Amino acid sequence: MKAVQTIEHPTFETVWAALKELAESQKETDRIIKESQKETERIMRENLKEAAESRAESRKETERIMRENLKEAAESRAESRKEIERVQKETARQMKETDKQIGKLGRRFGEVIEYMVAPNLRDKFRELGYDFPSLTQNSDVSDRKNNICLEIDVKLENGDKVMLVEVKANLTTEDVKEHVERLEKMRRYADLHGDKRAFLGAVAAVVITDNVKAFSLKQGFFVIEPSGETFNITSPDDKPKEW
Repeated sequence: MKAVQTIEHPTFETVWAALKELAESQKETDRIIKESQKETERIMRENLKEAAESRAESRKETERIMRENLKEAAESRAESRKEIERVQKETARQMKETDKQIGKLGRRFGEVIEYMVAPNLRDKFRELGYDFPSLTQNSDVSDRKNNICLEIDVKLENGDKVMLVEVKANLTTEDVKEHVERLEKMRRYADLHGDKRAFLGAVAAVVITDNVKAFSLKQGFFVIEPSGETFNITSPDDKPKEW
């Protein structure tokens, strides 16, 4: 026969003791958790404080760097402005000097026209089929009543035609346009005074670029330019314009 195994049931005292031990253990666990939470909160507060201080320091450093950069940029702009002003003043001085030299050159060229070119213009134009017995230098028209005023460097005349010559050191397209206006004024003045002659135009200069020369010829002007010890006259491609 097999022996009967006896199962021992825990007594009330042993169960109660176990429960008490479990309760004490739970209390200790809760205490540890609370302390752990407090420590965690403390660490988080310290970390947040350090982070805030770090951000404040970083912000201060950023602001300091920005102030320095703004200061350097302001100083750089001031230096650049001073340099620009210096260059502008120097440029203005050089332009003034250049204008003075061009003015001198223009006056000298005017003298050349007066003493060398003008007396020979009649011969040169005679070769082109124009006979002008009369030549006048530095004349002007002043009709205040009809608001017609103009200056003429050289004027060649005969009974049928009048040639107005504009003289420049360095001829520009603006000079050519102004000469067109000069001839239009001259035409109005002539009509008001019963002068039925035809008016032609010519431009003379020491320096004439190819573009300006082409533009002048297109306006129907004769172009007078130096050639060695004398000068040449180029006729317009088409018939010279008459006003």
